[in-house]
Amino acid sequence: MRLLRLPVLALLAIYFSACGTQHKVHVNYIENSDSAINNTVQISEIKIQKNDLLSIQVYSKSLDPSVDALYNLQGTPSSAPASSSSSPTGQSASGAGTSSPGFLVDENGNIEYPRIGMIHVDGLTKSQLSDSIKLKLTTPIKLLENPSVVIRFLNFKVTILGEVAHPGSITIPTGHVTILEAVGLAGDIPVTGKKNTVKVLREANGRRDIGVIDLTSKDLFDSPYYNLLQNDVVMVEVTKSKIRQSDQLTLQRVTTVLGIITSLALVYNILK
Repeated sequence: MRLLRLPVLALLAIYFSACGTQHKVHVNYIENSDSAINNTVQISEIKIQKNDLLSIQVYSKSLDPSVDALYNLQGTPSSAPASSSSSPTGQSASGAGTSSPGFLVDENGNIEYPRIGMIHVDGLTKSQLSDSIKLKLTTPIKLLENPSVVIRFLNFKVTILGEVAHPGSITIPTGHVTILEAVGLAGDIPVTGKKNTVKVLREANGRRDIGVIDLTSKDLFDSPYYNLLQNDVVMVEVTKSKIRQSDQLTLQRVTTVLGIITSLALVYNILK
């Protein structure tokens, strides 16, 4: 019976350690805050970076559409055009030899604007670039009468990785998104994800920084990472409870194996 006693004791020890009481902590967003938060909302305008794709539309008082059209020549085919095909998502995909609509900011931070020439745009906001283009259209020669310039980001995206429902890249048509909105678009963070230590990888002005933001604190609105920038990468870590659950699954499997061994030893001792 001594041979049987050892497996039984080992089985009981592993069983009770695996079945111990587990306290799951459900962490909510913006915990321990007042019922009403009266912070002034300040949305800083996004600055243009290298490799941004910009849509620039120019309008004026001219009654002749062809006049404005001379300053809206973006995304025109190159010298060797190829046929366009439709992607499975219904969006048009340009073939080889055609350029994408919009103005791509080059590695020097410049764009080539039709009939105006090279413009340095890196570090400018959309309103600053709009003012710059309007100035070039009216000074020293008035090329257009009372022009207005509308600028949009065409490739503004953020990436969310880690413990979220739908990790991946998200394109933001409006060109502005908060970290809470981005998490919502990714399907939310489950209870197995760390909401209080969310990391944001940001590359701007030739620097690469990693910031940490606490989504459970009301102070998150004061964080420079609350409003995300283009190409930000949000990383959500796994909580220790999920790691323990994985370890418990391994223990349960070991327990099952030991149970089989114990049963076989018991049968062996009975029939011996």
